[in-house]
Amino acid sequence: MKKIYFLSALIFSLSCTKLDEKIFDKIPESEFPENEEQAALNIIPTYRELADLIDDAGWWFWAQEVTSDEIVFPVRLTDWEDGGKWRVLHTHEWNNNVDAVNSMWSQMYDGVFEANKAIDELIPFQAAEAAKVNIAKLKTLRAFYLYLLMDNYGDVPLVTSFFTADPQPKKNKRAEIFDFLIKDLKESLPYLQVNTKKFAVSKGLAYAIMAKLYLNAEIYTGTQKWAEAESYCDSIIQLGIYNLEAKPLLPFVKNNENSIENIFTIPFDSKSLKGFRLHMRTLHYLMNQTFDMLVGPWNGCAAVEDHYNTFTNDDLRKQGFIVGPQFTSTGQPLFDETAGKPLVINPKIPALIMDGSYTFEQIRMSGARIGKFEIAAGTDENLDNDFPLFRYADILLMGAEAKIRQGKNGDNLVNQVRQRAGVSAWTGTTLDMILAERGREMFAEGHRRQDLIRFKKFNNAWWAKPASTPERNLFPIPQWAIDANPNLGL
Repeated sequence: MKKIYFLSALIFSLSCTKLDEKIFDKIPESEFPENEEQAALNIIPTYRELADLIDDAGWWFWAQEVTSDEIVFPVRLTDWEDGGKWRVLHTHEWNNNVDAVNSMWSQMYDGVFEANKAIDELIPFQAAEAAKVNIAKLKTLRAFYLYLLMDNYGDVPLVTSFFTADPQPKKNKRAEIFDFLIKDLKESLPYLQVNTKKFAVSKGLAYAIMAKLYLNAEIYTGTQKWAEAESYCDSIIQLGIYNLEAKPLLPFVKNNENSIENIFTIPFDSKSLKGFRLHMRTLHYLMNQTFDMLVGPWNGCAAVEDHYNTFTNDDLRKQGFIVGPQFTSTGQPLFDETAGKPLVINPKIPALIMDGSYTFEQIRMSGARIGKFEIAAGTDENLDNDFPLFRYADILLMGAEAKIRQGKNGDNLVNQVRQRAGVSAWTGTTLDMILAERGREMFAEGHRRQDLIRFKKFNNAWWAKPASTPERNLFPIPQWAIDANPNLGL
């Protein structure tokens, strides 16, 4: 079955390690695996931690999108105020005790510690080829979590063992972590397969992480690595197993587990791997009738109008937004009784905080809703769509950017993406054009914060957000973590 790793996780009832537990304590020797096969099963919890990146369990997705110029949670009377936890992300006014800061740190280190634990348990069997392969997979997954940690928090502890780890580790410099990850990934590559299973660790995933590391190397280390970024994008292209889908929204349909475009995904399933609730957070209260949903959505987030307006009407990607008059699944117009009007979604959001001075029509119906991920008929609170962490269109745009930054021409790569979107080809593509195209192509996939930082535009003012200062390029380490380990505050 499609979800084999995570169904196995349910069968074996493997639990996650949380930072508020004694994460550096040694488990009793009696609990060690008895053989290589048992040890190999411990890769499952490391995979399982990926699911918490999405939604507000781990907050990574929202921290990348709501801090950017793409997605906003307007306050609708009292709805979505939530103590300001969504609003402060948009306005860049977070502190080290907000949900996003706390949850991201905890969840990402959960992934690191699960990987370390499984690696430590496989070390006694590392002479066997199968153990080497599983260690390589685990190191690649660990590299992904550590990459996210240093991307979001900067200098963080580089913890590489579970059983012998320092209980109060000091922070490592970003550049040191960067070098470690590159080395670890290069050493792992010979043991990784060219795998077409989108939820499996593969050479494609390792190449994609390395391409991202090199593309952002100037931010992480102070040294540009554009040629290396281009090289690893080329490595993915030359594998010959990925390609663009015929239409831009096909990588996001319900049954996208075999998409030729997706490189590495989180295989969400409404029964066995829950937690992907983007539709619940964005759809109007009445839109359960549009999709015959089993539950009512929450009328929350929307696209920032200025971002929505970057899409021309002939751009097929614009079909990933929900705007205009809304209907039931049988074609009957929806009527919002509270507003006293037919339900018509208007891309214009009048204010970040809409109090009683705004009409119910403005409060309840404003903002283009996110329909990029197919909402299939009969969907419940959890989407079945797999979430692509890396996909081929991203690689093409990354390769184009790396070329342009070296003074080369990136038209061929970027125009493959534009042609698929049904818009005109470009000649003489510039970096500003690339950033805008990345915004359209990679919308609502968790890349925008990083892109804006790399292009040195993250601190710009945009709708309902004043200019911010460079320290906002990183999230602060949570206060609870500093309280437990004072070295993190140094």
